[in-house]
Amino acid sequence: MTVSQGAALSIGAVLGTGVIALPALAAQTAGPASLIAWGALVVLSVPLAATFAALGARYPDSGGVATYVRNAFGRRAAAVVGWSFYFAVPVGAPAAALFGGAYVSAALGGGTRTTLLTAGALMLAVTGGNLGGVRVSGRLQLGLAGLLIALLLTATITALPHAHTANLHPFAPHGWWAIGPAAAVLVWGFAGWEAVTSLAADFRRPKQDLPRATGIALVVVAVLYLGIAAASVLVIGPAMPGTDAPLAELLAIGVGGQVRTIAAGAALLLTLGTMNAYYAGAAKLGAALGRDGALPAWFGRGAAPGSVPRRSLVVVALLGAASLAVVAATGTGTRALVLLTSGCFVLVYLMGSAAAIKLLPRRTLARWCAILAFASSVGLMVVTGWYVLGTLVIAAGALLYTRRARGPEKSPEISGRAVDSVAA
Repeated sequence: MTVSQGAALSIGAVLGTGVIALPALAAQTAGPASLIAWGALVVLSVPLAATFAALGARYPDSGGVATYVRNAFGRRAAAVVGWSFYFAVPVGAPAAALFGGAYVSAALGGGTRTTLLTAGALMLAVTGGNLGGVRVSGRLQLGLAGLLIALLLTATITALPHAHTANLHPFAPHGWWAIGPAAAVLVWGFAGWEAVTSLAADFRRPKQDLPRATGIALVVVAVLYLGIAAASVLVIGPAMPGTDAPLAELLAIGVGGQVRTIAAGAALLLTLGTMNAYYAGAAKLGAALGRDGALPAWFGRGAAPGSVPRRSLVVVALLGAASLAVVAATGTGTRALVLLTSGCFVLVYLMGSAAAIKLLPRRTLARWCAILAFASSVGLMVVTGWYVLGTLVIAAGALLYTRRARGPEKSPEISGRAVDSVAA
């Protein structure tokens, strides 16, 4: 996998379906002050991204965050992190697919039926793409990322001339404390910096290529997220909390024409990019968990660099389909799925950054980033609130499984593969 493909996967993992709906949800929670929450999470992304890039470069293994935690704290802690990420993807994937499907139904009609059929088709598409291996999914992601960046830049640049500073008043209509809950909503849009670490061993030169890919992704994500958020507040203004499609509104104001069709295309690109990156990372992680004894050994095929973890991928796809079926049968909205997924990722960040503090060399920039990331993750857990409880159920399942399944506390074959330390 090349630097450009790795950067595209990172961009897709982070800059996903958050652009579709989060600007409106955040503005509904905190008004124009939601821009502070956007800025805070962009700043938080710097130490998080740097921490996981440093770990991935030093420990290039398909286990990703689970490998780092295993080397730092043992197999039970690694199982908790691995399960939290692996089983979060089938919960979050239907929500992401339904976001894209809603835009398609708005453009073509058909209501819930069109939304569900589109969601199912998206999930099948990313499963098929990843069955071909990381090279196929990486090339797919590179093309999607290019189209996505062009579209978002067009929406922002064409809409900003219509901005009005009067839309910033009142700046905090729900009080300054509302910035915290707005940040909790935005966690969904900024999760993903850890996803590509499971693919670190598939880079040609992990020590050099992974930090470069992460740096490129960080700059692109920061520019596009802040641009879309600022344009949404300044251009759409007080009407934004009442819309489910702020990106479509920006395109309508800036470009005009068949806005619903354009917005549907954008939603599909965003959804495909996000789901492709997460399916690829989760499939590799599941295989590594099977290899290390945190899941049944049946999962372990495909954990080696360059191999395709088809068994793990099929499980992710089937669990995702089951989640979508539950949503279709019960009429449950996507909000619960989003917040449960975010709670899982907060725990992954917390334990991953704690492992980095222990594993990375002292007195390096990377370790200081890990300390900042750990403190920030504690704050994210606080603002996420009760939805972290779902993660605790998954964690309990992991601990019960590893208690019954015997295996080495550490993973010597992984620990011995650490490359020279990375300072950034």
